[in-house]
Amino acid sequence: MGRRDDLDRYREVGEAKREDLSEFIQYGDLGESRPDEIRIPIKIVDPPEFVYDPRDMGGVGQGQGETPDVGDPVGEPQPQPGDDDGEDGDPGEEGAEHEHYEMDPEEFAEELDEELGLDLEPKGKKVIEEKEGDFTDITRSGPASTLDFERLFKEGLKRKLAMDFDDAYIEEALRVEGWGPATVFEWARSEHIPVSRAWIEDAYDSIPADERSRWGSIEEMTANVDRETSAARIRREGIDEVPFRREDERYRYPEIIEEREKNVVVVNIRDVSGSMREAKRELVERTFTPLDWYLTGKYDNAEFVYIAHDADAWEVDRQEFFGIRSGGGTRISSAYELAAEVLESEFPWSEWNRYVFAAGDSENSSNDTEEQVIPMMESIPANLHAYVETQPSGNAINATHAGEVERHFADASNVAVAYVEGPGDVVDAIDTILSTEDDS
Repeated sequence: MGRRDDLDRYREVGEAKREDLSEFIQYGDLGESRPDEIRIPIKIVDPPEFVYDPRDMGGVGQGQGETPDVGDPVGEPQPQPGDDDGEDGDPGEEGAEHEHYEMDPEEFAEELDEELGLDLEPKGKKVIEEKEGDFTDITRSGPASTLDFERLFKEGLKRKLAMDFDDAYIEEALRVEGWGPATVFEWARSEHIPVSRAWIEDAYDSIPADERSRWGSIEEMTANVDRETSAARIRREGIDEVPFRREDERYRYPEIIEEREKNVVVVNIRDVSGSMREAKRELVERTFTPLDWYLTGKYDNAEFVYIAHDADAWEVDRQEFFGIRSGGGTRISSAYELAAEVLESEFPWSEWNRYVFAAGDSENSSNDTEEQVIPMMESIPANLHAYVETQPSGNAINATHAGEVERHFADASNVAVAYVEGPGDVVDAIDTILSTEDDS
């Protein structure tokens, strides 16, 4: 095995370090990534290489210029000027070297789908283009160049087959003793032979009188004369003409295909009140950030709205969203009121897929959840509503919002509630949210 083989093998080891996407989501540094580029650290394993021993200062018989005194250590490297004297760091403090595997949101979404077994199929809403497809649709009128001649010919051929009959066979029936045109016509109708009374009369007149009693009965005639089908006769003789009719004409025109852009708007709502301390804020970020990446990768166009709230709500940018903290109380409905205004004015339901994600520690002002938040969630059309409770210490006495929402929407197909007490719960929370959308 050569050095290049070693490098390839160690690179494979490093690649394997980043394959566990769940571990990265739960414990990795999400802050090193950008909205359009996810950077997953991979540990670099140093390949083996030859190094020179710093003690090797010369050849055999060479000394260091001085004779060591009794008691001096022999064979150990002596400190050199500029060497680390230990004051700037202790052993083990230096971090391991890392590189990053970079993936775009599309690849992130694919890998998360595979890891969690998801199959979210985005829906296109806004029509951005109409174009002509294949000529698969049919109309009764149109330019001559689009006439479906093949269809016209088939309709005419079917009509000819339906109207055609073996004229020689009918003429032999007219030679049955005692039968005239009226009797032959009734017999032909019973045999489902499409011959007209006028044709039979003309044929009878053309038969000499001495030939009109060739057969003693119709049974004798049919036993001695074979009836040839229209299809067999056409194969033998060919076909001279096909009867076309105006009502058989059909004109082809192209199917109109609507290209729909898969638009999505994600409204992220976060409680920034005094009870939302750092540990809770970090869990919100660790849950919402992968959701943003995932939906960015799934849709053609993704827009994000970030709303912070305590007792009031206001719109912020992404950077402020995860870091801001206030000292006020909590009224979650204020955030849904603002979300409804933004969605109605900028992202109409007819053109946009909508996701409304809210997170907090489930503490809310008295009766606000039941009287305000739940009715507003019901009134805001969305692919999915989700609430994520972040309580690192478990449920607090006043943390009732998530439970009330979960109970009320127990049978709803577009509402998810997830509970996150620590980083280890994040992937399960994401799975709960996205699988709810998948089911709907």
